[in-house]
Amino acid sequence: MSKNLTQLARRQGIDNTLFEQLVVGNETSSKAQRTKLAKEFLIGEAIVHGTSSFYDFIDGENANKKAYVCNGSSCLCAGTQQDVTDKLNAQFGKEDVGHVTCLGRCFENSAFQITGDNYSGNDIDNLKTIVEAVVEEQKVDSQEFYHVKTNLEHPILTAEIDDVAQYYAHFTTFTQKFDDEQLLKRISDSGLRGRGGAGFPTGFKWQSCRDVISEEKYIVCNADEGDAGAFSDRYLLEKRPHAVMFGMLMAGYLVGAKTGILYIRDEYPAAIKIVEQAIQAFDSLAQGINANFTFKIVRGAGAYICGEETALLRSIEGQRPVVSVRPPFPTQSGLFGCPTVLNNVETFASIHWILNDEQQAFKQIGNGKSTGTKLISLDSSFTRPGIYEVAMGTPLEQVFKLAGGFNKALKALHIGGPLGGVVPLDKVSELSIDFESFAQAGFLLGHASVIGIPESTNMLEYVAHLFEFTAVESCGKCYPCSLGSVRGQELVNNALQGDEDIDRILLEDILETMQLGSLCALGGGVPLPIKNILHYYSEEISHYFQKDKNVQRSEAVK
Repeated sequence: MSKNLTQLARRQGIDNTLFEQLVVGNETSSKAQRTKLAKEFLIGEAIVHGTSSFYDFIDGENANKKAYVCNGSSCLCAGTQQDVTDKLNAQFGKEDVGHVTCLGRCFENSAFQITGDNYSGNDIDNLKTIVEAVVEEQKVDSQEFYHVKTNLEHPILTAEIDDVAQYYAHFTTFTQKFDDEQLLKRISDSGLRGRGGAGFPTGFKWQSCRDVISEEKYIVCNADEGDAGAFSDRYLLEKRPHAVMFGMLMAGYLVGAKTGILYIRDEYPAAIKIVEQAIQAFDSLAQGINANFTFKIVRGAGAYICGEETALLRSIEGQRPVVSVRPPFPTQSGLFGCPTVLNNVETFASIHWILNDEQQAFKQIGNGKSTGTKLISLDSSFTRPGIYEVAMGTPLEQVFKLAGGFNKALKALHIGGPLGGVVPLDKVSELSIDFESFAQAGFLLGHASVIGIPESTNMLEYVAHLFEFTAVESCGKCYPCSLGSVRGQELVNNALQGDEDIDRILLEDILETMQLGSLCALGGGVPLPIKNILHYYSEEISHYFQKDKNVQRSEAVK
C-alpha cells in the first residue's frame, strides 16, 4: 500500500503535497476540507485522517494551543519549567497551554513558545509585554545569547561567510576545475561521515545514489533536529544557511538531482524564516553560477520520529511517517520512490570547505577514522553555554575547559540526545570527540549535545523520563519499541509511586528486546542511556528493585 501511496504522491509533485496542505493550508481540519483533499490526492479519507492524526501540531493533543512549554531534557534538568508553566497557565488558561520537545534554547532554559515565536531565559518575566505585543500584532524579540567558540586556527563550520555571491561562485570554480569523479573522490577522501549521529561515510552515500539511473532524484536535508539538548543544526540554519545550501547544491550536481528539500522542524520558526530569505538570495545568483537547482522548505509538525530518514521521506509524501524496512535504501528508492541523498545539516555545511581545501587538510583533522570538525551543544549547566567547534579527536575535558567548566554540581552528563549515553563525571577523561571513543566506552556521541544532570536528580525518575519520551514519540511500526517503551514506563513509574518494585530481569529483557528488535534507532537506542544508569547508578536506585525474587531467579539460572 505504501508504494502505491508514494506513486500517487509523486503525481502531485513536491510543490503540492498532502503533508504541506495539512500543515500550512487554511481550514484543513474540517471534514469537508479533508474529504476534498482525499479526492484531490486520489486517496481514501482514512489515509488523510491517518496522516493528520499522527502529528502533534495538526490533530494531536498539542494542536492549536496559544502557548507551549518546552519539556526537553535540558529544561527538565534545569528545573525551570514549573515556573514557566504556572505563569503561562495563569495567562492563557491550562487548556490553552501545550508542551513541545525541544525549542533549542538549552543554553538558557525557561523555554516557551507563543504564536509561533520562541522565548527563553528572562523572557517569562516579561510575559505581559509579549502578550500585549501579540494582541497588537507586533513582536517582542527574545534577547537570547549563547557563546560560539572554537579553538581552531581555521574554523570550518563557524567561519563567517562575508560575501554570499563569491561563496556560491566557487560552485562554478569547483565544477570547472574538477570533473564529477574528482569532486566525489575529494569528498570521499576527506573522510567526512554523517554528523546526524550514524557516522555513515558521505562520499559512499553520494556515489551510491549517483550510480542509480533515474530521470528524477532528490536531495533532502534532515533539519528535524529533535534531540533534546542539541541546537547545532539550529545555529547553522540561522547563522550559516548558505553553507548548508551549498552542500545540497553540490550533492545535487554530483548525483544528478535538481531539487533540494530542507525539512525543518516547526519548533524552529526563526530558522524557517532565515532559510526562506537565504533561498531568495540563492535564486538571484543561480543563473550567474549556472546552477540548475531549486530549493524548497518543508515545515515539520511536531514528530520526533521524522528525524529518522525513512519516516522523514514518508512524511514529505503525505503518508503516515512510520519507519520503513531497509533495503531498499533511500539512495536507491527514497522520496517518491526516486533515488535520494539524505544528510543532516552539519554534514552538508562541511562540503564547501572540503572542496575549497587545496591542502586536503580536512582529513588531517581528527583521529583518522573521525575526520574534520564537530559542533558541540553545551547547555546551561556550563559557565559559557553555547556552540563549540572543535577538531574530531579533541579530548572531552578540553571542550569543557573551553566552556569554563560546570556552573553547578552535577552527577552525570547526558551526551548525544535521548538515545545517547549517560556519562558519569569520572568517565569524562576517557572520552574524546569522535565516534570510536564513545562506542568503545559504551556511550554514543550522536548529535554531540551535552546536558548536565544535577546532583539532586533521582536517576530512576530520569529513566522514567526517557521511557516516556520513547513511548510518546514511537511511530508504532514495530512492537519492541511501541510496547516495550510503555511497559518499561509502567515498571518504573510503579516503583517510583511505591506500588511495586521492579523485576530487574524483566526490565533487562525489555531493554534487550527493544535494542535488538526495533526497526530504528529510537527503540533500539534508548536502552543505551537506561543501561548506563542501571550500571553506574545501581547502588542509588537499588531500593526500587525486587531483591529476593532476583536472587532466587539468578540461582535458578545457575
